[in-house]
Amino acid sequence: MHMLYDSDAFAVVHILANAPTEGEVVTDEGPQIPRHGFEIVDKRSGKEVYLDGSWAEMFQIQITAWQKDMPSQEEVEDTLEGYASLAQMPVVMN
Repeated sequence: MHMLYDSDAFAVVHILANAPTEGEVVTDEGPQIPRHGFEIVDKRSGKEVYLDGSWAEMFQIQITAWQKDMPSQEEVEDTLEGYASLAQMPVVMN
């Protein structure tokens, strides 16, 4: 799990769900489909959305463009707000 963005309004985490952890032994026990994704937390509403599959691929393209163009915080947060509008799950802390 890698924190990609953290502000007063949003947090974005890149989750490598099937990536081996440190010290984990990897065996070849059949095919595994990597389930990488991104979690976007809207801190203002207390909701989160998890992007995987084609949504994650689209978001990865956006991140690559940001790395190239260096957008302002306002531009980044405008884009994140669009994704956050999909958020249905409340953030629960245990």
